[in-house]
This record gives sequence, structure tokens and C-alpha cells, in this order.
Amino acid sequence: MDRSLRAKEECIQMLKYHLERTQKRMKQQADKRRTDRTFEVGDLVYVKLQPYKQQTVAARTSQKLAAKFFGPFPILAKIGAVAYRL
Repeated sequence: MDRSLRAKEECIQMLKYHLERTQKRMKQQADKRRTDRTFEVGDLVYVKLQPYKQQTVAARTSQKLAAKFFGPFPILAKIGAVAYRL
């Protein structure tokens, strides 16, 4: 019984190690294309909308062919680190 318990613990440790290693690799690959962007009050920005979910900005006859980006909108206030009032 002691041997099987030790084998299970080793298996769990190995799984945790491989999971952590894979998560680090995935984060590294995702961070390659990310850029930190900051905006100031008065800058003009485009807003990316999901055409099937957000239909309040512009009514389109064909949602599939609708524009992804709307704007430009001026930034009125900076609310948080990544939140802005348009």
C-alpha cells in the first residue's frame, strides 16, 4: 500500500510539473504578439465590436459583413489602468 501511494504521489508531481511547463510555454507564445497600449485624454480610438452581440451602435442588414471597428471616438476620461470613458 505504501508503494502504490508513493507511485500516485510521483505521478501527481509529474503531472503538475508538465502542466506548469505547458502553461508557461503557452503564456510565452501569447505574450509574443501582445503590446502595452496607453491612451491619453483627447486621443481618438476605434472600438472593436462583435457584430452578432452588439447591435446598438449601428444597425446593419447583414451582420456577417458588418464592420468590426467603429469610430473614431475621443477619450473623455481615463477611469483605470485599461478603462476609458468615450
